[in-house]
Amino acid sequence: MNSPTDTQRIDYPILAITLFSLLYNGILAYINHNVMPLSVSHVVLCEGLMMLSSVAYLLKKGIYEEDLPIFLFLIFTLIVTIYITIFNRVPFIDQFRNVLIIVAFAGIGSWASERTVKLAFRIGCFCVLLFLICEIVSTPFYVSLFHPGEYFENTRGIKQASFNNTGLFANALGFEGRFSFGLIDHRSSSLFLEQVSLANFCGVIVIYLLSFWPRLTGKEKVLFVSTVVLILLTNDTRTMLIFSFVSIVGYFVFPKIPKAFDLLLMPLIILTGFFVHFMKPDEMGDNFTGRIGVTVKKMLELDIQSMLGLSIARIGEFADSGYVYLIYGSTIFGLIVFWLFVCLYPAGATPAQRRCAHSLSLFIFLNMMIGGTAIFSIKIAGLLWLLVGYMRVSDRPRAAQPQPAKLDGSRVPG
Repeated sequence: MNSPTDTQRIDYPILAITLFSLLYNGILAYINHNVMPLSVSHVVLCEGLMMLSSVAYLLKKGIYEEDLPIFLFLIFTLIVTIYITIFNRVPFIDQFRNVLIIVAFAGIGSWASERTVKLAFRIGCFCVLLFLICEIVSTPFYVSLFHPGEYFENTRGIKQASFNNTGLFANALGFEGRFSFGLIDHRSSSLFLEQVSLANFCGVIVIYLLSFWPRLTGKEKVLFVSTVVLILLTNDTRTMLIFSFVSIVGYFVFPKIPKAFDLLLMPLIILTGFFVHFMKPDEMGDNFTGRIGVTVKKMLELDIQSMLGLSIARIGEFADSGYVYLIYGSTIFGLIVFWLFVCLYPAGATPAQRRCAHSLSLFIFLNMMIGGTAIFSIKIAGLLWLLVGYMRVSDRPRAAQPQPAKLDGSRVPG
């Protein structure tokens, strides 16, 4: 049986890394407007600091046999990155960075205690909810704190649109005719400063609720459910609305479905996308069927050269089509390996683990059909893969057991 010290300790390095990954954009935006102008180098520095801290933590713990899946995934991605860079004669490390985020946070998640994971989600969710309420109640005050438009111009090079005099990020303004509940006059962004990450944060919280529901207190349930509902009502996210309703049913159904079913989920979603597109071939607008149509059309345009990663110069055209972006950035083999990793890495021994595994696959593969690279952003991927890494060992916490053999065959006393 696990001792209270093992299961209830707080891993402060893991907690700090995870919370900073979630909140750093808001912190930098405040500094950018109220202290000193920032640039893209400051963002890169912050992400690099988080990656180095995570890797240092893992190296200090040591590399064990059960860590092989994540490190083999990283090594494969490194080889593909070198191949693409050499044959395109252009350095392209985006996909390696994306996988490094997954590996780093899944790795530290596997060492985290339950208390650490719950505290990271509780603090992170409270901060997001607090500034979401601030944005809804007084958008001018919210803008005075962060000035999202100015921040993205300084750090991402995204010029502020001439029609946008709100100070918000232009993409968060929406447009006439877009799906909306009409509670506010733009798409909410909270601490993420842009609408897509807030929508995906909602999805991550739903996965957490599915995984932890019986172990949450009443106050925690109110906090997380209130945040999800408020995001859905103000962010105008159709995908997460669908995902959330499916997840309510999934809470009861997912434990009865074998984990191997996840291997069928991506092909089924892609086939459904093709069916929707052929039923409505002219749909290309910013609605659910339109976004599917855009992705399917771009998939139909794939050729051998692009599937082998030899057309990297065009990858900027596919930032809103996840499957196509992944193929261009890591070859068709990179997409296959990513699919296998997402489906096979999570554990499926307990009902909670199966809920986590199935909802993770649905979240990622559905997102890739109607969106682009947002699921790889450290703001979202950090918290998500920390949860997945923890849930993989939740029935046998690593720190509470004698350590298995390291890759060199040695053992460390538990």
